[in-house]
Amino acid sequence: MAFNVAIDGPAGAGKSTVAKAVAAEENFIYVDTGAMYRAMALYFIREKIEPADEASIAAACVNVNITIAYEGGVQQVYLNGENVSGFLRTEEVGNMASATSGYIQVREKLTELQKQLARTADVVMDGRDIGTCVLPEADVKVYLTASSLVRAKRRYKELTEKGVSCVLEEIEKDIVDRDYRDMHREHSPLVRAEDAVFIDSSDLTLKEVVERIEAMIREKRPCR
Repeated sequence: MAFNVAIDGPAGAGKSTVAKAVAAEENFIYVDTGAMYRAMALYFIREKIEPADEASIAAACVNVNITIAYEGGVQQVYLNGENVSGFLRTEEVGNMASATSGYIQVREKLTELQKQLARTADVVMDGRDIGTCVLPEADVKVYLTASSLVRAKRRYKELTEKGVSCVLEEIEKDIVDRDYRDMHREHSPLVRAEDAVFIDSSDLTLKEVVERIEAMIREKRPCR
């Protein structure tokens, strides 16, 4: 029987970094659900669909096929057969994903694939509603967060190291706005599952967060 770990939390909390590290340590498969939503968002952008145009978004979903493959141990995301992994981390794509991920047609398209992966393999999955909607029966659930300023500083450091010009205050405002959208969307809003362990990573290192989650896995896994 597959063992599932669900990590939820707001944008910039470090979910993907933590999930990847835990998966590597435990030899689980890491499923980057955010990348799947970003791939969908990239398709909408390429089709020049406005994020508020729900009817066009819904109609476009039937033309989208998103798959995940591991090549050399690295996750690759394919959109209609094209490897789009290198296009998914821009601010434009992130904002489109946040604006459209609440639409029921988008969520239904991707949720079943995510559930199928979890039924067939030990996985670590991160996102906004994994513990509440996608994997409500997950063996380990974590709600990972950090203050908006800490998250903005992390993003600022990431962008400036890539040579991208940015303003810390604008990044933080974008994060706060995105939090609001994610928490107030009609379908599957960002909430902490009742049985999820709350971890604030503002003053923790990556290693400390990973060790906490690994301890939770060791506690639950003998029962399986």
